[in-house]
Amino acid sequence: MTTTVTPTTVDEVRAAVLDRPGTLRIAGAGTAHDWAGTPEPVDTVLDTAGLAGIVTHNPGDMTVEVGAGTPLRDLQAELAPHHQRVAVDPARTADGATVGGLFATADAGPRALQYGSLRDLVIGATLVLADGTVAHSGGHVIKNVAGYDLTKLLHGAHGTLGVLVRLVLRLHPAPEAAITVAVPCARAAMADVARRVADSPVEPVAVEWLADDHGGRLLVMIEGSTAGAASRAERLVGIVGDGAAVLPDDDAAAAWETHAATVRRRADDRAVLRCGVTPSELTDVLDALGEVAALSDVTASPRTGVATVGLPADADVVAEAHRQVAAAGGTSSLRQRPPGATLPAFGPAPTSAALLRAVATSLDPDQRFGRGRLAPWIPAPQPSGVSA
Repeated sequence: MTTTVTPTTVDEVRAAVLDRPGTLRIAGAGTAHDWAGTPEPVDTVLDTAGLAGIVTHNPGDMTVEVGAGTPLRDLQAELAPHHQRVAVDPARTADGATVGGLFATADAGPRALQYGSLRDLVIGATLVLADGTVAHSGGHVIKNVAGYDLTKLLHGAHGTLGVLVRLVLRLHPAPEAAITVAVPCARAAMADVARRVADSPVEPVAVEWLADDHGGRLLVMIEGSTAGAASRAERLVGIVGDGAAVLPDDDAAAAWETHAATVRRRADDRAVLRCGVTPSELTDVLDALGEVAALSDVTASPRTGVATVGLPADADVVAEAHRQVAAAGGTSSLRQRPPGATLPAFGPAPTSAALLRAVATSLDPDQRFGRGRLAPWIPAPQPSGVSA
């Protein structure tokens, strides 16, 4: 029988890890419960809901320390009166995704083009390892580079290796304005249009392509002062041409919400794959995936090479899609599966998989945390007397 514990302090997390033998699953808001590998049954669920809230906010230093169970949308609301923000915008934010959960799943949104992911914004952390060790990495100093950055290992680890308890984040000023330029274009033309945007002097914070009833359009977000952002947006319209236009604020908000809703959309007969390739390969990879099966709910960032696509929830189809991405030198992971579906979570193991297994063996030799999440790259330990 599975037991759920909800610790509220570092000491309580440590006690939960030490006092409850067997396997544990770390649970946040549950917005990514069907991402990556299917978790195996566990003895204990460690709910991070009790690890919510701001620990320390230093507006002058533009840093904040928060509990890993803090919903990002709540944190942004707390920071807004200070005209500060965490400069990430994953689609799951609207669903209540936590800071720790977003870090553990390596999730990021359109602004990753300018600001990167939480991996780039986390400058310190407190975590608990499988043997109860409380580890501290980094701190409140943005240029802190001393020592081994243990925290980075947990980015994208899907609740394996250790329990994130607190995170120290670098903040950015909230802009006066965010203006969106929309450029109608088919997927085949998105790379060329995005290149013209990149060659312009407007410095967008996000460039995303989204399919629509007219074939698709590229959304370009420009942030800054009200007058400055407006001037750069109008300049971009003149440079790009091809029907480019500045969207009114309400239309821009609706366009980005449609983008986020497309990434978050769930269907009982579809799987969602997230892939990342060299930007120059992205269009060809999407074409190759379209030959594997009919795609749906496609979003793509032609400047970062990241895309999400909907596929039939068929194990052979998903496996072939993984192989197509790997053949282009990219990586892919499952971002959604229908309930009960058994689908490959990852593509062919990279050469770094051996290093990943070595790290997992060092930090969590009995694989207590998140067993199954990174399978088959980290296979489940064999029972005593059974060879692998």
